[in-house]
Amino acid sequence: MPQKTTTEQRVARHTRLRKKVAGNPERPRLAVFRSLKHIYAQIIDDAQGVTLASASSQEKELSAKGNREGAKAVGAALAQRAKSAGVSQVVFDRGGFRYHGRVASLAKGAREAGLEF
Repeated sequence: MPQKTTTEQRVARHTRLRKKVAGNPERPRLAVFRSLKHIYAQIIDDAQGVTLASASSQEKELSAKGNREGAKAVGAALAQRAKSAGVSQVVFDRGGFRYHGRVASLAKGAREAGLEF
């Protein structure tokens, strides 16, 4: 049987994780995606299938890189946008990535900016 690629392994982990983690109107899901160069995050209400807020390191106003400092800035920007959308508590969805490095920095930035999870 051929071995799974790294991406296939991550998607399998994410699928397994999503069986337990779901966003609702009271606590939407903070989903993270990490590419080689950038990091993306969005707050999703899974009950309605709607994205409430999003941020990424590609945005010009953030001028963030895809490194740990940039991820922290993306987390802080996302928290500010979530507050303006009326969201204060979220469920963290790490997207099958390890809670380490840029993913952890994004979470730390969001927590420091006032998002609870």
